[in-house]
Amino acid sequence: MKTENLIMISEGNLWELIEKVIVQMEKLQGKEHKEVWMDSDETKKLLGIKSDTTLFNLRSQGLIEYSQPSRKVILYKRDSILEYLEKHSRKTF
Repeated sequence: MKTENLIMISEGNLWELIEKVIVQMEKLQGKEHKEVWMDSDETKKLLGIKSDTTLFNLRSQGLIEYSQPSRKVILYKRDSILEYLEKHSRKTF
């Protein structure tokens, strides 16, 4: 008789996992991920930061747009991040 193991996961973590699987599948199919909303890892990568604290500060100062569909899930608006980067770009000679 075969026994099965059950894994419990919170709803927030389930949606986060699903989003990551979708991103990976799109990468495997050669499609660039151009969603409106990005997770924290994608956002930090685009901004070139590593710290969750820095991301929190940008969010709490109202410098970037975000959505919090559940307690542990925070998503960032791609256009808002690109706009923030544009505002802080410097012209070269």
